[in-house]
Amino acid sequence: MAAGSFEGQYVWSPAADDRALARACMDVRAGRYLSAHEVLRETRDDFEVRAHRSLVLASVAADSDLAERWLAEEPGAEAALLWARVAMLRALRMADAGDRRQGALARIARSACDLAAKELPEDPTPWVAQLALTRLDRPRDPAPQGLLTAPAGPWYLFAHILRLDAWHREAHHRFLSYFFTRYGGSSSASWDVAAFLSQRAPATSPLRLLPLVALVEDYDPTALLADRTWEQHQWITTATSIHRNWFPRVADYRFTPVLDLSYLAHALFMAKREFEAREVFTAMGPFAARMPWSAFGDPAEQLSRARRSCGLPVPHGS
Repeated sequence: MAAGSFEGQYVWSPAADDRALARACMDVRAGRYLSAHEVLRETRDDFEVRAHRSLVLASVAADSDLAERWLAEEPGAEAALLWARVAMLRALRMADAGDRRQGALARIARSACDLAAKELPEDPTPWVAQLALTRLDRPRDPAPQGLLTAPAGPWYLFAHILRLDAWHREAHHRFLSYFFTRYGGSSSASWDVAAFLSQRAPATSPLRLLPLVALVEDYDPTALLADRTWEQHQWITTATSIHRNWFPRVADYRFTPVLDLSYLAHALFMAKREFEAREVFTAMGPFAARMPWSAFGDPAEQLSRARRSCGLPVPHGS
């Protein structure tokens, strides 16, 4: 489907234009795991894609017994990884729902992560799944120098992951989320960590988007002039710098990074930089992510409002 063409509706699938992953998701829904094995096995030398694919597949498999069945029938690194991701998602969902089974599920998830890490020691993905679980038990390692608030957190585990993959995207996002207010952190800590992590990253890295993620997380629609925040000089500078330095690199990605592009397009739109936002929306084509739009209302309505403001078409009836 060509970018900017909306004969149907937005494509909300997290697989986006990764066609092999989309087919594997269909097979997982049908109870088959062979294609899941194939799309994971080919990512053993690309940890970013491995993390993304395993998470998307796990989100599809979490409500079935496919991961357990695969591990029992054909154990291996890929089966263990999907089981770890599924167990992680189940534990986090139970915790978010306040279900008292969360403790037992978290223990299962940690054991699953240990197994996956042993199967492929160089893969940071099982450790990233462990990192996601830290918001349940709240480890309090001391922060390194360079942070104004010196927030305690899972710094030791994060450092271990960085030794495996210094700029791992999901690891940075999982680590930042530990400090979100909704998980027991604070606004000051999340701002501090987002700034610290993004400033360490190369100018061409998508990790430069972390402050924009923290900004959306901290959004309070009842605050005075809340929607004008993105028009402040520091946020215009942040968004335009990312557009100038990271956005041109997207053309070289194996698959469209829809979520990161969504945060960038949103920030540029809110900053009234419609020309730059239009470029980002065009690069996304019909693919869409619910965040950050869902933080401001119905995601489809918010996305269509932004696209119209940039002079771009929207699905019929939006």
